[in-house]
Amino acid sequence: MAGKKVLIVYAHQEPRSFNGSLKKVAVDELGAQGCTVTVSDLYAMDFEPRATRKDITGAVSNPEFFSYGVEAYEACKKGALTSDIIDEQKKVQEADLVIFQFPLYWFSMPAILKGWMDRVLCQGFAFDIPGFYDSGFLKNKLALLSLTTGGTAEMYMKTGVSGDYRYFLWPLQHGALHFCGFKVLAPQISFAPEIASEEERKAMVASWAQRLKTIWEEEPIDCTPPWYFGQ
Repeated sequence: MAGKKVLIVYAHQEPRSFNGSLKKVAVDELGAQGCTVTVSDLYAMDFEPRATRKDITGAVSNPEFFSYGVEAYEACKKGALTSDIIDEQKKVQEADLVIFQFPLYWFSMPAILKGWMDRVLCQGFAFDIPGFYDSGFLKNKLALLSLTTGGTAEMYMKTGVSGDYRYFLWPLQHGALHFCGFKVLAPQISFAPEIASEEERKAMVASWAQRLKTIWEEEPIDCTPPWYFGQ
């Protein structure tokens, strides 16, 4: 949709990977719609995933005992976070939609992307107490997880060996994104592209491109326990 701004937070080491193809499709399709698309390519940026004392510029509030959450909160209020964090926060602040593109690692996201969330979505920027879930500071924004798996779709069913895929989405979509106020769209999951045929991979990419054509018409999921775990 013309005038909309999209941030793609991309976490894969190889530009020619299937994740890279999905990222490119999103850039091309959303750009064709007239959206302004920004990509944070975390590996290419050599993004620092560790949350440390170095994230705070200047003096900390308690030099005797370092608490990252407390110090990042105070630094955020004073504009005293490091420039790499502030730059990413500006991208989030400007975006109407944030897409996270990544391969599933141990039922979660790669460490570099987890570190992005730890450092960028800090208290004072993304939420406060009070000021979380439906009152989170990013409540006027959409978020979407686009991910690839090593296992097949059958493995991620309730009766599959890995259980329903919604189980592992709970901490990512609900505990992080919805906590910060994001309205979460249904995930885009590309199952087992490494063992899929070329036609199957092309179909996955085409499905993603087709979905993006009407992404602005989608309703967010009901980000409550029943969506993830049933009644």
